[in-house]
Amino acid sequence: MSTEVSYRDFKKLDIHIGTIAEIEKVKGSDKLYKIQVDMGDHTRQILSSLVDYYTEEQMQGKVIAIVCNMKPAKMFGHVSNGMLLAAETNEGDLALLTTDQSIANGAKIT
Repeated sequence: MSTEVSYRDFKKLDIHIGTIAEIEKVKGSDKLYKIQVDMGDHTRQILSSLVDYYTEEQMQGKVIAIVCNMKPAKMFGHVSNGMLLAAETNEGDLALLTTDQSIANGAKIT
């Protein structure tokens, strides 16, 4: 059973829409991508362990949801400034969260 959170706690998350503008594998890592996400008014770098799930070509141009107020994390000499959102099953299937229609980069998820 998951822990319940209040609406007030949820509102602490700063989640926005962005489009993957550039993506490359991180040298020295078998699982990490370094992703440049177009957030509308700026570009945000995210590191994510999606190599086993998506090719670079499959990820390029995807519209995704990003948690923007994550504490920056340094991995393999690169800084990740956020976290992309995905759904994962117990069987290991994974899908990126995206939108069902076109919306501007930087749109806030509420």
